[in-house]
Amino acid sequence: MIRYWHTPKAGNLSRLTLQQREPGPLPEDNVRVRVQAVGLNFADIFALTGLYSATPEGPFTPGLEFAGEVIEVGSRCHQFRPGDRVMGVTRFGGYCSQIDSDPDYLMPLPAAWSAAQGAAWAVQTLTAWYALTRLGAVQEGHQVLVHSAAGGVGLQAMKLCEALGASATGTVSSEDKAHWLQQQGFARVLVREKDFRQQLQRDDRHFDLVLDAIGGDIQKASFEALNPMGRLVVFGAAEFTPAGKRPDYLRALWRYLKRPRYDVMDMISSNRSVLAFNLIWLWEQKGAMRELLDELAGIAIAPPHVCHQFDFGEAHEALALLQSGRTIGKVVLTIS
Repeated sequence: MIRYWHTPKAGNLSRLTLQQREPGPLPEDNVRVRVQAVGLNFADIFALTGLYSATPEGPFTPGLEFAGEVIEVGSRCHQFRPGDRVMGVTRFGGYCSQIDSDPDYLMPLPAAWSAAQGAAWAVQTLTAWYALTRLGAVQEGHQVLVHSAAGGVGLQAMKLCEALGASATGTVSSEDKAHWLQQQGFARVLVREKDFRQQLQRDDRHFDLVLDAIGGDIQKASFEALNPMGRLVVFGAAEFTPAGKRPDYLRALWRYLKRPRYDVMDMISSNRSVLAFNLIWLWEQKGAMRELLDELAGIAIAPPHVCHQFDFGEAHEALALLQSGRTIGKVVLTIS
């Protein structure tokens, strides 16, 4: 039997329930994977609460990344064999104990990595790499500001900046997170103060590139700290994360009305730019995604940091921890 988490419709986390079904026939061009670990993302929370533009209509299973073992291959598939350890991406459907995948969305799991590390790699690393290289045009010696640097994407971005010869400054919400990052060898870490604009101005900090998934005043202050030709790359809006099982629509509306707005004429005058993206749309462009993955294969960075592992049946507890903002690195569901 296949176990999977399912919601009849978006709008409330409490609708997510664990269900079972019999496996169907394997498509001849697919690979069947026995899932051993599932990576959790803020996109899961936004999808389940109905705040994500890419959320499927009607019932769906959340989840964008996983790792496990190949147990069967279709007759037209020749890239993998039963017994291969793999990590993969999926456009929803990841919270499942067995996944039939197009082989183009799978990658070999490094021999020294655990399944949990494999499940923590794809979404965060692809997001960071795409933001840095495709949109950010990062170059050796660039000064890069990485917000939420102890989170999944932020931590991978800090590592990638180091590998590419850029100088990264990470921001975090607490002294504990700052201390942890410094223990990992990242010397430039800021604990964000209430008035982040004043904090940056006081220390006369300027950047060539900013990666932001927070939004609000922090994002606006970051844009103002860009050097000429600098770029602000936005890939999320953590300030809209619901505190409970469902969105507080009045709070969300207020934040939406207060969101940063950018004048293109001002950007021309100051020679600074804003770019934004949602990585999930890359799933439909396999060629572009494979190109990014091939590039990452040549970049040597440490495996992802998995801070918490929950049993597959504890998805609600795992999502609540991720939602709290207290995590460092990645939260993963494991299936024994």
